[in-house]
Amino acid sequence: MKVERHSKIVELIGKYEIETQEELAERLHQAGFKVTQATVSRDIRELKLTKAPSEDGKQRYMVLQSQGNFSDKYIRILQDGFLSMDMAQNILVIRTVSGMAMAVAAALDAIRFQEIVGCIAGDDTIMCAVRSVDDTILVMDKLKKLLG
Repeated sequence: MKVERHSKIVELIGKYEIETQEELAERLHQAGFKVTQATVSRDIRELKLTKAPSEDGKQRYMVLQSQGNFSDKYIRILQDGFLSMDMAQNILVIRTVSGMAMAVAAALDAIRFQEIVGCIAGDDTIMCAVRSVDDTILVMDKLKKLLG
């Protein structure tokens, strides 16, 4: 449940300009997660979220990006949910444990491979649009290294 909640938090802060822990808790409640203020605060710390100015000058939560050194959380989400991958030209198809595709896709989005244009996730399958066939092979190699 924690991995799914963390995935949802990453998804929410990517989709909405969330300024406060209260606003994040409310969005999680709307998404069906029962959380306390303490849980949200702990999740923010564990995900290493930071506040940064948005386009309108307000502060918003964002994932702290570190070049080349991905958060252990995202790698763990990938390891916990990943089953297999295959390519069809420049489309990377990733199979996951049932119910984990959204979490794995959110982790991929948070890692921000520059070769991936975007991901669509179902229940146990993710389709990633990749810029080229060569980039698809490169992403597959990167994922293999991350997954160990």
